[in-house]
Amino acid sequence: MTDKRYWLWLQMCLGEGAKFKEILEDFGSVEKLYESNILEWKMSPALNPSQIERLSKHTLKDTKKIIDECESNSWTIITYDDERYPERLREIINPPAVLYVDGSFEDFESLAAIAIVGTRKASTYALKAAHIMAKGFAHCGGAVVSGGALGVDSAAHKGALEAGGKTYAVLGCGFGTRYLDENEDLRNHIKLSGGALITEYPPHAPATKYTFPMRNRIISGLSLGVLVVEAGEKSGSLITANYAAEQNRDIFAIPASIFDSNFLGTNLLINDGAIVATSPSVLVCTYAERYETLSAQDILSVKELAQIGDKHKENTPKSDQIAFDKMPQDRAKRVQITGRVLDLPPKEKTVYEALDEELLGIEAITEKTKMNLSDVLSSLTLLEMKGLVISASGKRYKLR
Repeated sequence: MTDKRYWLWLQMCLGEGAKFKEILEDFGSVEKLYESNILEWKMSPALNPSQIERLSKHTLKDTKKIIDECESNSWTIITYDDERYPERLREIINPPAVLYVDGSFEDFESLAAIAIVGTRKASTYALKAAHIMAKGFAHCGGAVVSGGALGVDSAAHKGALEAGGKTYAVLGCGFGTRYLDENEDLRNHIKLSGGALITEYPPHAPATKYTFPMRNRIISGLSLGVLVVEAGEKSGSLITANYAAEQNRDIFAIPASIFDSNFLGTNLLINDGAIVATSPSVLVCTYAERYETLSAQDILSVKELAQIGDKHKENTPKSDQIAFDKMPQDRAKRVQITGRVLDLPPKEKTVYEALDEELLGIEAITEKTKMNLSDVLSSLTLLEMKGLVISASGKRYKLR
């Protein structure tokens, strides 16, 4: 295996998403590329002037800061020629020269991995569909890959975790960057449950509108197929689906209301030949024969999966049930609630983040928040007045 400094240098010079395979084929290896002089670089048809300029600006010494930062935080650096580098990802046109991993990634290659993606501003239907599909696939031994964002991504990660499975979040920024603080607990849970956070961006690289579309090729590249749950006609999820098509991956889609424009992209995928996924069994049966770690015998129906862990199902009001004609209103309410949550005072926000869609007793809330009882009760009262929390008998509370 090549000294990782060479690969870090290559990524530093060419940038994330660069197609370096042709360049290395021309020079023989990344070390030989580094050791070549500027005249040899100019003679290569694989390099353009701007790339040559960047190659001449950096040396191996420039990689020391990155290596030290990763070692001090126990972040793993996996280079393109490392045996831990996933073969599925290595075969795409523009694989990352370097992956940064926080968590466990050793056995990933043996797992049947499916990417589940969709909009951040998801409807209740989309969130439940993503959760159930991920939960059912993970229950059978599959792994779920997504982007760690709000909405469908979070629902997919949580579904896999609820089934006791492994899930992997591919981030559009470097480790150590302040990004999406409200999902920090979810990211920690992913790592503690045997999964990992993955990025090609060096430590502290910020998230931008360009980094997320670029990271989508890694989400699909790591996976056998991509399940699009909810996507408009122009969305990041369709970018992932396009990458999947280029990478010869399977594309699955959740069918939904023809009256909601937010599902237009999903339904267009079906029109173009995507596999219709109405239950996790569709995903499992597609790959069960190829992967020993995936068991078709453990397939559960959507109804069975919905009942697992749903201790208060009998108390669920009818208004919580899915209605296709109410999806746009539901989505608008969710966006409005997200804005109000961001403006909450610290104590109220802490209590809000401790709650879920399942009813939780006051003792459990106090334990999770590490706050005193009077502060918890006053915060719950204020949250209920603001329409963010619902209370039930026995001093139990859940998110609205």
